[in-house]
Amino acid sequence: QVQLVESGGGLVQAGGSLRLSCEVSVSGGNFDVDTMAWYRQAPGKQRDLVARIYSDGSLYYRDSVVGRFTISRDNAEKTVLLWLQMSSLEPEDTGTYYCSADVQPFPDPWQIYWGQGTQVTVSS
Repeated sequence: QVQLVESGGGLVQAGGSLRLSCEVSVSGGNFDVDTMAWYRQAPGKQRDLVARIYSDGSLYYRDSVVGRFTISRDNAEKTVLLWLQMSSLEPEDTGTYYCSADVQPFPDPWQIYWGQGTQVTVSS
């Protein structure tokens, strides 16, 4: 069973910082993780891509977070960790943040998995 567990959300004033974490684990076997990403969804809006990190280390950021957010990952033997360091936060960054990962839990095929979401609220 593949699990993605996020943490690190909260309430912060504009200009502040938060660090989100996402832990990927698979019970009962080996697995591989390729592309990982952070999405956010504001109330009443669609879920948008915020940042993505590929297995080769290349990165993508949406324009509005360039220079403020940093995505990173660590591949350990039994778990994979994904982070999103968010600085100079703005009220427009408010939303539920979801991590996603392309995971192959051997011997099953590749599939995109999602975390449960963590709330980020930025007050003005």
